[in-house]
Amino acid sequence: MMCAACVPIGAVLTKSDDWIAPRPNETYKQITARLWGKGLTLRGEVSGAQIAAARQIKAKAGQFLLSRIDARHGAFGIVPPELDGALVSNDFPCFEIDQTKILPEFLQWYSRSEAFVDLCRRSSEGSTNRVRLKENVFLNLTLDLPSLDEQQRIAGRLDRAAELIARRSEAVAAAEAEMKQLLAKAFARCIDGAPCCPMSEVAPLVRRPVEIDPSQGYPELGVRSFGRGTFHKPVLPGTEVGSKKLFEMARGDLVFNIVFAWEGAVAIVQPEDAGRVGSHRFLTCVADPEVTSADFLLYYFQSPEGILQLNEASPGGAGRNRTLGLKKLEKIAVPIPDRDSQRWFNALQAKARRIQQLRTASSADIDALMPSLLDEVFGKRPTPA
Repeated sequence: MMCAACVPIGAVLTKSDDWIAPRPNETYKQITARLWGKGLTLRGEVSGAQIAAARQIKAKAGQFLLSRIDARHGAFGIVPPELDGALVSNDFPCFEIDQTKILPEFLQWYSRSEAFVDLCRRSSEGSTNRVRLKENVFLNLTLDLPSLDEQQRIAGRLDRAAELIARRSEAVAAAEAEMKQLLAKAFARCIDGAPCCPMSEVAPLVRRPVEIDPSQGYPELGVRSFGRGTFHKPVLPGTEVGSKKLFEMARGDLVFNIVFAWEGAVAIVQPEDAGRVGSHRFLTCVADPEVTSADFLLYYFQSPEGILQLNEASPGGAGRNRTLGLKKLEKIAVPIPDRDSQRWFNALQAKARRIQQLRTASSADIDALMPSLLDEVFGKRPTPA
């Protein structure tokens, strides 16, 4: 960004001290500042009687608000019209913007840059748990400000880029939703009229107990809920295993986290997961290749019908009190169409996964585009104070 003037922050932002005493019978909006430049949003609405402080700051639309505690993590933004009049504590100072020197739309973008966040970091002092932005330090640091015309041009350029990125993201999300719908319809077609067989027959439970050696380490495997696959836990030292029983996982196993199976904690052990271990809370089933495949069964257990079956096989209350029973898992009846139908559907799944991988890479590129543009426009480092 071309620098027309090096201006102290205190020359463009003036602290607002509009304190009010909340009235017990009135309702007030409260603000929360999201991290990493994601702006301000409604925290909730409360009565004055629920506000412990004797007085609060009244924010106004168009002011710049930041969190003393999390400004170094990008927690700030311009107060939107819908939060006009909301109340905040002294930990969220509000500032009037001098629009003769800096345009709000330009500040909105500038504040999302690494250069601005770095200013907030440099202004934050204190011990690990009590780091806070010091206003006097912050307001004495400087911004590189171009002319108002140049500010408007830059903000307009970034607005247009953000709109294009948003459209692209929406298109990716819509395509993903359509792909899921097509797969669901194909699966319904595939299993229509198919016989159902218990898991004990088509994918019996297989346990591979591990003999614990205190001198060795045992890398554990985890399974995420909602069909989000496996993840690697830290290595468990043999000396810390105690009475815990561990079982080895093998590539291609269909693994159930019995504590959260009811919310889709089911996955296939991937090649990079092989040899990892799990406690008794992880049940591994091996599909009979003459009958079905782990891919086909996994899709079923991620479908609404499959999730319902896992719920019914996981009695108890909420959270960790709901546990998938071993015998109940073995009795779950799953649809088993002929092998040609299953191969046809698995081929569709494989194609969908390849497309998903490309979309994931594309989404990562999209997510990185705006930070790159901000770095290009504002630079990664601020002008030294």
